[in-house]
Amino acid sequence: MTSILYIGGTGTISAACVRRSVALGHEVAVLNRGTARRPLPPQVELIEADVRDTGAVRTALGDRRFDVVAEFLAFTPEHIATDLELFEGRIGQYVFISSASAYEKPPRRMPVTESTPLRNPFWQYSRDKIACEDVLVAAHRERGLPVTIVRPSHTYDERLLPTIGGWTDIARMRAGRPVIVHGDGTSQWTITHSDDFAVAFTGLLGNPAAIGEAFTITGTHAPTWNQIYGWLADAAGVDSPDLVHVASDTIAAFAPELGPTLIGDKAHSMLFDASKVTQLVPDFRTTITFDEGARRILAHYDAHPDEQRIDEGRDALFDRIAAHARSAG
Repeated sequence: MTSILYIGGTGTISAACVRRSVALGHEVAVLNRGTARRPLPPQVELIEADVRDTGAVRTALGDRRFDVVAEFLAFTPEHIATDLELFEGRIGQYVFISSASAYEKPPRRMPVTESTPLRNPFWQYSRDKIACEDVLVAAHRERGLPVTIVRPSHTYDERLLPTIGGWTDIARMRAGRPVIVHGDGTSQWTITHSDDFAVAFTGLLGNPAAIGEAFTITGTHAPTWNQIYGWLADAAGVDSPDLVHVASDTIAAFAPELGPTLIGDKAHSMLFDASKVTQLVPDFRTTITFDEGARRILAHYDAHPDEQRIDEGRDALFDRIAAHARSAG
């Protein structure tokens, strides 16, 4: 039995990994502020502390040791430095959740592999993840830090809509209003259900062959954005959604906050070679494609109307973008 500390543990990806770890019979603890975004299995020990409060974390953990620390809440090199101060020398493996958005944009060749250069001039989030990796790789080379780096791409569950408008897009579809799709909708986008991701991720925990290595974890399912929106419409009971295709640059001009995630990631076709992780975890494969994923998402939201939140600012933004696109022909 492996003792695992998840930092976070209730997010889209980490919650699925926690559930999988419990199902495999591991001893699982979760460190967070106690505000669970998704429920924890009853077998999980909750350690309450603000991960940004180093003193509180040190007090909460005492002198405990873990076989694995899985870090889902580190986004800057400063976060990594704090973790090394807290955990180096008292763990068997430190697993850092990086991002496949760190791979070069636009991609020069596909499929993307672990040897693809890390460079994203468009998105600070991605550059920060690269800087985190640099700190960890140096610690591994210089001091033997037992680190494993994981790079997910777009991973979702029943509560995470993959479109730029989230539930607002579904509400607009059902009302017969235009829904903005970036680009022409034909680029391919690898999208992975968190339950599938968790199979690969947990297979790396406590695995000596994973130490000092980086792994892309994505499924093989890469539909077009038109298919993604179409499946959501089908699941929402909308026969003919009014999809308005708009260049990512144009969307970014209207909404600069969307620019990095589009131009630095979603605007490009992204296909990945995950053979490196499947060599260590041969059970990993795509079992949930997004046609099924969309049905699960809509079933969840229709059963939880309190979560059907419309972003009024983005709703108005989409009206302006749609009007501009149609006036431009």
